[in-house]
Amino acid sequence: MHGDAVSNAELIAGILAGAPDAEHVGLLVCPPYPYLASVASQLHGSRVQLGAQNVAEHESGAYTGEVAGAMLRDIGCAFAIVGHSERRSQYGESSSQVAAKFAAALAAGLTPILCVGETLQERESGSTESVINEQLNVALDLNGIAAFGSAVVAYEPVWAIGTGMTATPEQAQDVHRHIRGVLAEHDSAVAEGVQILYGGSVKGDNAAGLFGMPDIDGGLIGGASLKAADFLAIARAATQS
Repeated sequence: MHGDAVSNAELIAGILAGAPDAEHVGLLVCPPYPYLASVASQLHGSRVQLGAQNVAEHESGAYTGEVAGAMLRDIGCAFAIVGHSERRSQYGESSSQVAAKFAAALAAGLTPILCVGETLQERESGSTESVINEQLNVALDLNGIAAFGSAVVAYEPVWAIGTGMTATPEQAQDVHRHIRGVLAEHDSAVAEGVQILYGGSVKGDNAAGLFGMPDIDGGLIGGASLKAADFLAIARAATQS
């Protein structure tokens, strides 16, 4: 929940001006709902794609304040984030609700970005893998493994979001490998093809090390996405991986 019409337009202009021209690197921005239409217009004809930070699990109806996947698709979104750690922790979204949002996004023709991750307490208690398993398996049970062929997974260690703490490349790789392994138990081809992003205080100076890991396919960027120069530094790091 950052920015306004003027600052968002400046941010997008800066990203467009400096976006690396590398076929294997994709860029996506997910502004707050009120600015999606204006950002969509600004991105028109560029390689930078548009996504939403959330999506309703309902197709339509009397759900005041909610935004349906079809509405997001209608104004130019290609992606929707589901299950972000802040939605889970601050708004009480369960894994079942997140799985339903995943399904709604797919039904609307959006690519869901499914966020999974553990808190510091869960990591310190050795529960990281069981937490990840629960969050993934609920989505798998509802949607099936084939759905993940049209989805993205993002690993967010909650303890490393906005704290300045970052998982080491090796710590992040361990969890990314585990995520791919869980999916591979259902379908190895889908698991091999799915993009798994790392989201936890990614910056220009640590991005290359993270993106160099075999199972880390990119980043879900938070604070560093609010300044074009910082976001583009991460994008440049991706061109080297």
